[in-house]
Amino acid sequence: MKLLVFNPEHDLALAANLSNFTAPHAGRQLRTDLGYIPAIWAAADDRVLVENVEDAERRFLRLIRRPFGRYIDRDQIRRYDFSAVDVWGWDLAIRSSLLRWGVDAGLMPTVAQIDAIRQLSHRRYAMQLLNNLQMSGTIGDACETNQIETIADRLHSGEHLVVKAPWSSSGRGVRFMDGIMNIYDSGWLRHVIEKQGSVMVEPYYNKVKDFGMEFFSDGRGAVSYVGLSLFQTSNGAYTGNILADEEEKEAMISRYIPVDLLKTVQGKICDFMGVLLKDRYVGAFGIDMMVVRREDGDGFLLHPCVEINLRRTMGHVAISLTEHCSALPRLMKIECNSNIYKLRINDL
Repeated sequence: MKLLVFNPEHDLALAANLSNFTAPHAGRQLRTDLGYIPAIWAAADDRVLVENVEDAERRFLRLIRRPFGRYIDRDQIRRYDFSAVDVWGWDLAIRSSLLRWGVDAGLMPTVAQIDAIRQLSHRRYAMQLLNNLQMSGTIGDACETNQIETIADRLHSGEHLVVKAPWSSSGRGVRFMDGIMNIYDSGWLRHVIEKQGSVMVEPYYNKVKDFGMEFFSDGRGAVSYVGLSLFQTSNGAYTGNILADEEEKEAMISRYIPVDLLKTVQGKICDFMGVLLKDRYVGAFGIDMMVVRREDGDGFLLHPCVEINLRRTMGHVAISLTEHCSALPRLMKIECNSNIYKLRINDL
């Protein structure tokens, strides 16, 4: 019997690296409203931790059209003898909270293991993977620096740059810089470098389409491929995923990128990440990618590693949710109205 937990504030908590971390209101609201999400992939005897059992059951029933019936709140945790804990992402804050609520420390990573997960979540590892995936048909470059003058010089020479904090959540911690560096950008850079030690610098690419690949690490050196994630963003923030079978998703991407190239990249990721994560991380993770238009406008290239998300992702949710849909393709969307988040399945 596993305890399943949705903690979408994970990226922010990982960046803060505090046991006593209070997420912004939006993150807390997202967790409250969508805490039922792990029920989508839960096994028959698993329990899902939520803020409000009745509300979670009602929301899940509206989404899946069948009851779940195995939600618990934090006051009920001590009643169960769990064999494992499966969270959205491991950080000091979720570990501390679960300990307070009565979860056995032996079921969770140690503080040292969480620190290793945090180090692996640094964007320099996405840079290393990106370098490993360079081949015909791909594009992508990144470097790490703590020198603001280096960035200013590149801007002065006419480059359009994307600068990222080493740890940040989707849509946050990313700056697009072009032309002469202004005082706001230089102030932001000083703050990030002071807090996190460096920034990652990448060229700006003419993106055509976002997508990703989802994986699972067994922690013993083997990484398995789970499926494609065709997702949508707005101002850098996630908004939704296409629900479709793998053949249909491959067909959608093959309009831009050859399937053989996708397969090659998939295999190289499994090899690289298997070595990197051995004895350090067990669980789901995702690699964000994008289709880039060639500079001459004639065709497309694959950027094979924009981000490594060392946690479960909405792509994993979409793949699990697809199994519950009788009519495909569909669109899974997260909507926010009147400060209430809802997960919906709509027609394309």
